[in-house]
Amino acid sequence: MTTPIHARFTPLQRALHWLMAVCILAMLFIGVGMVSTVRPDYLSLVSIHKPLGIVILVLALIRLVVRLTRGAPPLPASMPEPMKLAAHLSHLAFYLLMIGLPLIGWGMLSAADYPVVVFGIHLPPILPHSNGLHTLLWNAHRTLALCFFALILLHLAAALLHALVRRDGVFEAMASWSKR
Repeated sequence: MTTPIHARFTPLQRALHWLMAVCILAMLFIGVGMVSTVRPDYLSLVSIHKPLGIVILVLALIRLVVRLTRGAPPLPASMPEPMKLAAHLSHLAFYLLMIGLPLIGWGMLSAADYPVVVFGIHLPPILPHSNGLHTLLWNAHRTLALCFFALILLHLAAALLHALVRRDGVFEAMASWSKR
């Protein structure tokens, strides 16, 4: 099956991108707040962090299906091959982290025997109770979240490079406004 080629991402793809950008940035800052406080705010942050993680997981799965069925605009022919490779690898890393981090978080909570409740629905544990596994997953979740933050910074830098320096249409392909 061939995927269609478009000059821009579809409106659904752009909406998912920007909605997930807001959710992921919120999630990262909530996560930083969680690990840097022991005050009563911690429980409030956790009560937001867990369901937001599941929302991000669902949105990422939808986004992946849409990406696989609708494709992506081609990168400019003038773009150097190393930049094209970096773009493809970074998008792969984004999908792995957008799906993997929530699953690791859910597994971590399952291993600690903590409930995961999303909009009043108790999700089943996905891993057995294990303190050692919980610790391993907690460390992996934290480390991968920091890697995700670094990847986001690189993504922002690349977006600015394409928008302000190269002006090659890559930024406009995902911009929520149309180029006039």
